[in-house]
Amino acid sequence: MILHGYFRSTATYRVRIALNLKGLTYTDAFHHLRKGEQRAPAYLAVNPQGLVPALEVNGDILTQSIAICEYLDETCPEPPLLPADPVARAHVRAVALVIACDVHPVQNLKILDRLRGLGVGKEDVVGWARTVIEDGLEACARLIGDDGGPYCLGERPTLADICLVPQLVNARRFGARTDYGRIGAIEAACLALPAFAAAAPQAQSDAE
Repeated sequence: MILHGYFRSTATYRVRIALNLKGLTYTDAFHHLRKGEQRAPAYLAVNPQGLVPALEVNGDILTQSIAICEYLDETCPEPPLLPADPVARAHVRAVALVIACDVHPVQNLKILDRLRGLGVGKEDVVGWARTVIEDGLEACARLIGDDGGPYCLGERPTLADICLVPQLVNARRFGARTDYGRIGAIEAACLALPAFAAAAPQAQSDAE
């Protein structure tokens, strides 16, 4: 497997965590987002969206981090990233999608660059990102509630944790609050696991 990504990409970070939890080996292919390498013709042939991550598996190319994580769960079911119970599974997906669909897309580099291009000042751009993140984390904390387990929703990390922990890195970059509910304790529990620690941005060979 070849994982196309960038050390600071939170979407790529999610896939690194999933691969590590599954004990799967892969090769990195780095694309420096701030230098625009994701828009190079060679990479657009891999992912026409010009986004990371993309995962090459046996000649197939998979895109979108949530789709990749669910593929990994279906093809390598242990340990599971989603609960077997349909209601519990829906709750995990809901927390994951608050971040992956409602928070991350509107505070990522592409959108922030567009705001700047429209003449929005630097402080207002940062403020936009911070507000979006804080609103999302507050909602996540309420959805998670007092589950009792060390992780978002249970005794083992799930897709919800895989999305939450990378988003907290972004939160701190923008000076956003992260002290909502159990979020701090969940992050600490996750980062104590080798799979999460090895996936962290600063642990990647392209880190700056």
